[in-house]
Amino acid sequence: MAMSGGKDDGEPMMEMNTTPLIDVMLVLLIMFIITIPIQTHAVKIDLPQNTNVPENAIDPVKNRLTIDPAGIIYWNGMPVDRVRLRQYLEQTVQMTPEPELQFEPDQSARYVVVDDVLAIIKRAKVTKLGFVGNERYGGVF
Repeated sequence: MAMSGGKDDGEPMMEMNTTPLIDVMLVLLIMFIITIPIQTHAVKIDLPQNTNVPENAIDPVKNRLTIDPAGIIYWNGMPVDRVRLRQYLEQTVQMTPEPELQFEPDQSARYVVVDDVLAIIKRAKVTKLGFVGNERYGGVF
């Protein structure tokens, strides 16, 4: 029972077995991929901050916040979005004395919009809040 390394005629085998070499190379490739740190691509951008508030936007005595039937929010007669409303409320809370906020939603305004605006007012921690025009709702309920 002799083992030969080649053909039956006793010559040495001239072909190299590459299977173990491929296995080792695959293991090394996997280890190399695992050890490479994950590169995150981030672009840092300084976004502009819109802090320009018109001089006459905030009244130091009282401010009127209304909502029309279409759901548009008005601050002292000027339409504002929710972000600008938050900015105005934050500025009024910091004023001494704090101006009164008069809130007047329209009778046919959607409840979702009114509730959202009331939540914004609550988050701003407004302490002087008055509901204006409640007498219009006397016969509704």
